[in-house]
Amino acid sequence: MEKSPATKAKFLPYGRQHIFKNDIEAVCEVLKSDLITQGPVVPEFEKSLCDTLGAPYASACANGTAALHLAVLALGIGADDAVVTTPITFLSSANCARFVGAEVRFADIDPDTALMDPNGLEAVLARDKNHKIKVIVPVHFGGHPLELPAIYELAQKHGARVVDDACHAIGGSYENNGTRYRIGDGRFTDLTVFSFHPVKHIAMGEGGAVLTADPELAGKLALRRSHDMRKQDFINKDMAYSPDGEVNPWYYEMHELGYNYRLTEFQAALGISQLGRLKGSVARRGEIAALYRKLIAEKFSPDEVTPLKVQESVLHAYHLFVVRIAFDKFKTTRAKVMNYLRERDIGTQVHYIPVHLQPYYRRHCGTGPGDFPNAESYYEKALSLPMYPDLTDEDIARVVEELAGSLSRG
Repeated sequence: MEKSPATKAKFLPYGRQHIFKNDIEAVCEVLKSDLITQGPVVPEFEKSLCDTLGAPYASACANGTAALHLAVLALGIGADDAVVTTPITFLSSANCARFVGAEVRFADIDPDTALMDPNGLEAVLARDKNHKIKVIVPVHFGGHPLELPAIYELAQKHGARVVDDACHAIGGSYENNGTRYRIGDGRFTDLTVFSFHPVKHIAMGEGGAVLTADPELAGKLALRRSHDMRKQDFINKDMAYSPDGEVNPWYYEMHELGYNYRLTEFQAALGISQLGRLKGSVARRGEIAALYRKLIAEKFSPDEVTPLKVQESVLHAYHLFVVRIAFDKFKTTRAKVMNYLRERDIGTQVHYIPVHLQPYYRRHCGTGPGDFPNAESYYEKALSLPMYPDLTDEDIARVVEELAGSLSRG
């Protein structure tokens, strides 16, 4: 894979964008055009997403958080409803429910993959005797495809909808009954959400999208992201039409509360350019992960440092490469390890602080330590190592050597 000219710095962050000459040229071309927002490039980007991922409809928007908010809005979720998500995710996967006044509930993770455990979800749904749970938001954590068919089946039995948070997983795929499905194709979900933050596979500065196979939901998404402004299907017909029966050229209506969650033309141009490298990006991330696994297995025993498990028959998109470290065995702390590595120009991160332990959710849900033991145990050991396509094999070897050095210090 061609190396980005923007990645020659010594410091290795946990993730970063890779910007190429053709990306810059695509953005500059739009900046020189007549329209830098609400022009033809956003629809072109949406078509590229559909072509790449296999979904019939895509609605691009301002960011991944906006995409999650739009998804629950399109499903009509409100104060009388509840949404289930995982504790190991970014805040937005839960916050989207609170944006519309819905309750948040959590289902614990599989300790080996950090993905939502379908068995745990089934138990949460079984306790929902009044069927208040209307939406499940599972997360393709780190880029590992979820067991979507199992989750979708549970949702359908319960009368709930699925909004899979694929902000980490564009380009990933999974197999079910001998057929391979792409993340975002709409087969075992109602809506799929993506993010285009700089550390993600498709880096657009900010940006997001919701993909679906449902034309009605697609229409709602497109309206809600742009103030719900309508140029047809008017209610106030006396205001909409002139005496000769023609539509007044200035007229528009808002039927529901909408938002300004639009994407700009130059962001869309950057997205189209980056989509052309998605396959190569995912392939390189897989190579990096394989080398990490090899070097870590050579350097540490499984009860000391171990990567998250990868289920068979999936194509992992590897937004993150997470290892679980038994810091107590090394008589050290995660903070000491992270600071040691940063001093040696290696950036790491923790994904994530369990959402149910955040002060807001402790107040809102009454949750606390011990409620989701798998999530909390994972959190105590988790560390994300650098993962992005421009890393070299030498970079990976350096990260593992420095990690070993940090742990040997005690």
